[in-house]
Amino acid sequence: MLQLEGVLTDKGSKYAVSGGVVRTRAEVDAFLKQLKRAKKYAKATHNTYAVLLADGGLKGDDGESGAGMVILRMLEREGLTDHIVVVTRWYGGVKLGGDRFRHVQTCVRAYLDGLG
Repeated sequence: MLQLEGVLTDKGSKYAVSGGVVRTRAEVDAFLKQLKRAKKYAKATHNTYAVLLADGGLKGDDGESGAGMVILRMLEREGLTDHIVVVTRWYGGVKLGGDRFRHVQTCVRAYLDGLG
């Protein structure tokens, strides 16, 4: 698992990104469960994710409408399969509007760069 914390902060909201290799829906569920074992991630406002598996893409917005699709499209463009990417947000009290999608992209890009 690769975890990057403190990727960015905007108007009090803080972002982190995590990911790792998964090959089945069960492994996706296990990855998310493992991530949320850390109290910090369990208490996050949103843990949005996407993954491209052999039988198609999966995504979850966790209340951050549209964020899972942003991640999924970036994974499709990169051709990164069997790899989950989770963008975590701790809400800071101020709505970010469309900036939140740019922040999701920034987090995914940081993760992809971290993979080397």
